[in-house]
This record gives sequence, structure tokens and C-alpha cells, in this order.
Amino acid sequence: MLSVINSATTLGINGVIIKVEADISIGLQNFSIVGLPETSVKESKTRVQSAVKNSGFDIPPKKITINLAPADLKKDGTKFDLPIAIAILYALQNIKSDKLRDSVIIGELSLTGELRPVKGVLPIAVETRDAGFKYLVLPDKNAAEASVVDNIEIIPISNLTQAISWLNSEIEIVYDRSADLIVNDQQVEYPEDFRDVKGQENAKRALEIAASGGHNILMVGPPGSGKTMLARRLRTILPPMNFNEALETTKIYSVMGLLKSGVSLIKERPFRAPHHTISDVGLIGGGSIPKPGEVSISHNGILFLDELPEFSKSVLEVLRQPMEDREVTISRALLSITYPANFMLVAAMNPCPCGYLGDPNHKCLCSYPTIQKYRTRISGPLLDRIDIHIDVPPVQYAELSNQREGESSTEIRKRVIKARAIQEERFKKHKNIYCNSQMTTRLIRKYCQLKSEGQDILKNAMEKLHMSARAHDRILKLARTIADVDGSEEIQASHVAEAIQYRTLDRNQFN
Repeated sequence: MLSVINSATTLGINGVIIKVEADISIGLQNFSIVGLPETSVKESKTRVQSAVKNSGFDIPPKKITINLAPADLKKDGTKFDLPIAIAILYALQNIKSDKLRDSVIIGELSLTGELRPVKGVLPIAVETRDAGFKYLVLPDKNAAEASVVDNIEIIPISNLTQAISWLNSEIEIVYDRSADLIVNDQQVEYPEDFRDVKGQENAKRALEIAASGGHNILMVGPPGSGKTMLARRLRTILPPMNFNEALETTKIYSVMGLLKSGVSLIKERPFRAPHHTISDVGLIGGGSIPKPGEVSISHNGILFLDELPEFSKSVLEVLRQPMEDREVTISRALLSITYPANFMLVAAMNPCPCGYLGDPNHKCLCSYPTIQKYRTRISGPLLDRIDIHIDVPPVQYAELSNQREGESSTEIRKRVIKARAIQEERFKKHKNIYCNSQMTTRLIRKYCQLKSEGQDILKNAMEKLHMSARAHDRILKLARTIADVDGSEEIQASHVAEAIQYRTLDRNQFN
């Protein structure tokens, strides 16, 4: 007795159709699973046997072989419990074949036969549709996650018995996806707002420019100057995610199991703030079965690294490639997986180990060699990839005691959205280019033309500050964004000068 059931798993952030083959034959009683199963998949045989028995069905004492094809792809997770149980019952002729050929089945079984939610449902739903299947049978708690994918029928199931009844056409299950589907254009409400920030007008201007062009930013200032407060409010002025961005971000969260129950689509741009003790794998991703790291979880959002020099140097250096390529490729012996990593890096650091260098209210106790050693923890190539370096001085009492509220995030966000709209129109003919920070060298030459006065200012800065070629291109991108924020079609000399001011912490300044 042989049966074949369609199931699926994830590879990176994409779904892959898996064939679950069950063979039941006369022989010494045995239950084996082949096809490169990990421990969580091998353990499914115990869950399946108990769930089938407690659902009122019998598995005969025969030789049972389950093959998960393709056999050269590692399988992990618990999503194969339900398809394995269905494959066995189909081979035992307890289930009709009418709906099976058009269905993809996933789900974890409890010992009682109840279904539990699984990870990676959204990419599996997309692959189910793209592969031409009609039904996706899944745990009812995962239904909202799959509801965002159209042109497939979602069949939410609560237990094994209900799944069998539906496959045998004994019951009808009609899922109303509109009840769970989140409308993507609803505005996200944040608890933080820029109106709460006292003073720091220069830093606010720099953050507005960073948000307008998608630029990386580094804030340098003493403890308590408001660096973390400013960083946490940056996402409140970023433009809303479009549907494709939201879908890609939700895929990553789905694969990681970070999607909240009942949520179909993430509308809020991610904000990740890992501790400085994080490892290379935790930041970039990896493992024996590769998983996304923080750079991918913050895709289309913000990766905030507080106390930047406290991070391990090896951890900081692995950031260079994803910052440049906006993706991470993790290679293992049997497979290579690429995860998206298009994030804004927002970093904060003290000017010296004690934190009070340049603070008029506190005396710095650090020696020059100590300060130099502290700052050289951040390499020149990494600094080159950070477009904006901004000083955040301590806030004076007069500003703190001022009862007047600052400009709200809503008002700043309107200007950011306006600047982004200019960039989207500019790059509409260029694939995967949406903002100025993503411009290639060719696009920089095309859209960042300078007048003679601007060229003279940039030339003088390059010669005096000994900036690299990468820093040169970053300045041009930044000047283009400043011009967009000011509503100027041409890059003026003042825009170039302001962009250069944001490069004062280049590597040579640490020497």
C-alpha cells in the first residue's frame, strides 16, 4: 500500500513543495522516516501514532516507511506531522483521493490529535498558489497568516478528525479571509513621538535626512544626551511599507516564528536593538540549518546598535557585506541560502570610554591613547559605509525646562514621504532602487551632477580630510537627499556643504 501527499517546507524565506510518500508493507513492525529528516521530524512518528490512535483509527503492526522528497533537502520542524498521518491513513484507505491531489497539507499534531501552529506558513502559502494547488490545509491558528495570499482556498483545521472529514467531503469548511486580513494602508500608531525630544535640532535634521534617503547614521554624544531616545523615534518618521515590503518582512517573521497570533501582515517597520554581546551568527544568521539573523529580521526597518564600540570587532566587520549588498548569503555543505537584509543602520556611541570628552559639564578622565584605542574599535571601512555622523551634545537646562513641544513625528513624516515620492519617481525605471542610498555608481553619475561651486567644495574636503572614494560617493548620495528634502531639482553648494559636515568622523579623524 503506497500513498503520496503534498506538503511543504521553507528554504530561506521561500516555500518548497515536499512529497510525503508512505509505504505500508508486510514485515517486521517498524516505523521509519527517510529523506534527511532532522530530530524534530524523526520524533513525529511518536506524535503521529498517538494522534491517529486517539482519533479513533488503527495503525496495523506492519513495516511503515515514510519518504520526504526531494531526499537531498534537509527537513526540520514539526509541520510534517499532519501530512504523515494523512499519508498513512490514505494508504490504509481511510481517506478518499478526490481533494488530496489539489491540496498542500501542513500542521503539528498533539498526542490527542489536536493541531498546533507551525512556522513559515506565509512563504508556504505563496508557493502553494504559485505551484498551482487549490487548497492549503493548515492549523486554524495559522489561517490569518495565510489569508494575505489570494487565489488559494485556505482550509483551517483544529484536529486530525476534522481534516479527515473534510478530505472525505463529509463536512464543508468555508474560511472568511476578510475577517482576518489586515488592511495594509492603516496607519501604525507609535508610543514614541519626536515632539517629546527637547532641543537637539541638528540631530533631528540629520535623522530626517537619513529617513528621507534611507541612509545609515551614527550618533556620537555623552551619556544622557538623548541618542537612544532619538533612535527609537526614527521609525515614527519613516514612510509606511508598501505591500511588497510588508509581504517580504512578514515572510522573515513567519520563518522565524516571530509573527504574533492572528496577524496576517506586518505593517510596522521592524526596529531591532540587539545587545552588544550578540554573536556573529546572531547578527548575520547561520546555524547548521541556516536561520535569519538580526540584519534580516530588521529588513525594511532599523537595526539599532547602541554603544557601538562595545560590540565585538568581528561582529562589526561582518556587517560590511550586508550593508553594501543588502542581502546575506549563508553557505553550508548541502545548501546555500540568501536572506534579504535591506536595513537602515542606526548606531550610537560615546566620544570616549568615560563618555565625557567635549562635555562642558564633566571632566574627561581618558588619556589620548585610551581614546584612540576606543575609537579604533570601529574600522575605517565600516565608518565609510555610514553616511551620516552627527554629534549629539548634552541638553541644557533651559531647553529641558521649556514647556513648548517640539515638531511632531507626523509633520516630519510628511516631508519624508514627499522626499521619498520624488525618489520613487526618479528611480521608477530602475529595478530594486527605491531611495537615494541604494544608488549604484552609474546612477550617482547620472543623478548627482554638481555645479562648479559644489565641485570645488567637495574637492577641497576630499583633499583636506583625505576621504576615500566610497566616502565621496556617500557624500553625493547624501547631498542628493538633502536637495530632495529641500525640494530642489539641482544639488546646490549648500547641500554639498551640509553633506560634508556629516562626514567629520571619518577614519582619519581618529588618528
